[in-house]
Amino acid sequence: MVAIGSKALSLEEVYRVLYGGEELVLDAAALQQVEASFTFLRQFSAKKLIYGINTGFGPMAQYRISDEDTFQLQYNLIRSHSSGSGKLMSPLHTKGLMIARLSSFMQAHSGIHPEVVELLRDLINKNVYPCVFEHGGVGASGDLVQLAHLALVLIGEGEVWYEDKLQPTADVYARLGLKPIGIHVREGLAIINGTSAMTGIGLVNLIEAKRLLSWATTISAMINEIVEAYDDHLSSELNIVKKHEGQNKIAATMREVLVGSKMVRHRPDHLYKEHEQEIFKDKVQEYYSLRCVPQILGPVYDTLKQAEATVVGELNSVSDNPVVDHKAENVFHGGNFHGDYISLEMDKIKIAITKLSMLSERQLNYLMNEKLNHKFPPFMNLGKLGLNFGMQGVQFTATSTVAENQTLSFPMYVHSIPNNNDNQDIVSMGCNAAVMTNKVISNTFEVLSIQVMTMLQAVDYLNCQDRLAAFSHKIYTDVRAIFPKFIEDSPRYKDLQQIKEYLLTNQPVTI
Repeated sequence: MVAIGSKALSLEEVYRVLYGGEELVLDAAALQQVEASFTFLRQFSAKKLIYGINTGFGPMAQYRISDEDTFQLQYNLIRSHSSGSGKLMSPLHTKGLMIARLSSFMQAHSGIHPEVVELLRDLINKNVYPCVFEHGGVGASGDLVQLAHLALVLIGEGEVWYEDKLQPTADVYARLGLKPIGIHVREGLAIINGTSAMTGIGLVNLIEAKRLLSWATTISAMINEIVEAYDDHLSSELNIVKKHEGQNKIAATMREVLVGSKMVRHRPDHLYKEHEQEIFKDKVQEYYSLRCVPQILGPVYDTLKQAEATVVGELNSVSDNPVVDHKAENVFHGGNFHGDYISLEMDKIKIAITKLSMLSERQLNYLMNEKLNHKFPPFMNLGKLGLNFGMQGVQFTATSTVAENQTLSFPMYVHSIPNNNDNQDIVSMGCNAAVMTNKVISNTFEVLSIQVMTMLQAVDYLNCQDRLAAFSHKIYTDVRAIFPKFIEDSPRYKDLQQIKEYLLTNQPVTI
């Protein structure tokens, strides 16, 4: 089990809950602080003017709300803002959202009743996912619309995704013996005011992007191996003089993948001796897509490392407004709901992953184009040239998908549109950034799947299985079990989907 509230959550703990099915438990001491925060706010707010408790919201905050209407105010907020559209967030993303919101509440600075965190815990552990839409919040008074759909389910309304189908919340609660929360002070505003949707999706993006980097590094090493590249561009001696952690990490990982290879060449054995010929058939240096992998994927590594620190920091932060400090006995108004930290990191991730997909496409093109590689038949066609097509068809898919990534990589962070009667006059668009980043990541898994298919065909063309490094040979064997060698043309789209699923659920190396 993963305890929440006792200490900062790590990405590894989030992974265990999201992908491993581990349950969350609420730390008892932290839960007492949540109750203390609630008790303080209920007493402190009496006969005081506090935003969102006895005032309207946003530009309507100038209107005082009578005591008899304060509870209805919270219900009105939840119901009116449950106005999302577009695709439903996936259960995985919604679960990330719920973990992020629960983590914020367990910091005990929101003044919510403990029943909110207890129900959130139960929904997460029972795999009940609120119906949340991708389109809605602008990420600056929090992910208002997305989190309103969470709040709608917490009060027992709306719909949930449970047991692989959309069902009325009330029906699922009745079956599972769950009780909706009530409104006690400010539960409506507290639930919807925060960065938890963009953070939840961001956590999934981080996990999947790190897996992509692991595969891109492994595949790049294997392609260098298959084409019998020289090994000095991966050497510690060459890379250590460039003072970047990512570059040296990628180069070291590639060296580990290639331990024991009988194909990668050592330059002194071939070129550091007298030669009589004037023109060399073999390239003295490989194309950049092979030779410069540490310099290209290194910045991706460094970007993901920085993004992890920021997103996990947000996960363990209070993104509410106002912030209730029961120890200082005060309530502070500000803008912790603003999503710029997540928005900027999501944009950086999608730019980095787009570059990763571009590297993959160039390596794929190298394998496909016999005029470049001088080793393989056109389009890795193992059949009859002219009659058969090999990997020609799937290359179109890879190229078009990378082109989409390049367009999607335009940053949302600098795309603020004022709204809410200009109360929200500069916004983060953080949830949009997170959703678009996830699309880029998903696209890139497709591109790498095509690259893997082509690479395995290259191994079979050369009949070099026994010369591969042990690590490379295992990858070859594992993927060939789901994607056999082919000569005759047939539809490849199911193979592509199977390999994508394999890449999504396996990680060859830890980076």
